[in-house]
Amino acid sequence: MADTSPLESTIPRIVEAFAAKNAARELALSSCRIIIRLSANTIRAVHREDWTQARSLITEAEAVHRQTLAALDGHPAVYHAGFLHDAQKELAEAGATLALLSGAPLPTPEDMGVEDAAWLNGIAEAIGEMRRWILDRLRRGDYEACEPVLGTMDDIYAVLVTIDFPDALTGGLRRTTDQSRGILEKTRGDLTMAMVQREAIEAMAVVRSPTQAGGEMAARPSKEGQATVSRGFAAPTIGVVTREESST
Repeated sequence: MADTSPLESTIPRIVEAFAAKNAARELALSSCRIIIRLSANTIRAVHREDWTQARSLITEAEAVHRQTLAALDGHPAVYHAGFLHDAQKELAEAGATLALLSGAPLPTPEDMGVEDAAWLNGIAEAIGEMRRWILDRLRRGDYEACEPVLGTMDDIYAVLVTIDFPDALTGGLRRTTDQSRGILEKTRGDLTMAMVQREAIEAMAVVRSPTQAGGEMAARPSKEGQATVSRGFAAPTIGVVTREESST
């Protein structure tokens, strides 16, 4: 008869390991949802220019992220399952958007405690948030604030396009970079057209001088003259001879 005695010690050990891993997974899933929500709210606060609220939200998101990393310590399979990468990407995007649009230095992966691939994808997606920022400023007529942000977008894309590694290492960075390029070029075109239109409007305002405007008013009949004609008084005719006058 075969010896199955190792089952008595092996199965409980496996069950205990699976239970710990599952508990860590459930905690990480819940925490990642919180991180994503806080990151999205941070970006909304940035677009409202509520800097105090934005910094408070990103600080809270970073605290939850640190707790998640501690819970996943010793569970590499759960750590690399994919959902943590997505949460780190959203956290990096929020941190980059807040920093770049408030004039602060861009936080590094080490500053935020995220993986390099997640950070790269996060700053790439921040380009889309900067486009939204520029469009909001164009609607307000604040053209001067748009140029520096467009330059920042250009700087980020110029770095991302140099990273040429398999998607398995970069987390699909090539596709995100291609999307960023489209966003960048469309934003450049929108800003250029807006500035050209503004210059054209300003040039038209200069051409239409007050002197020309006065000449146009003088050429129009006065209200008094129009009223005289309406009462039956005909204006004198110069250089016209009637038949009765010629016979006399």
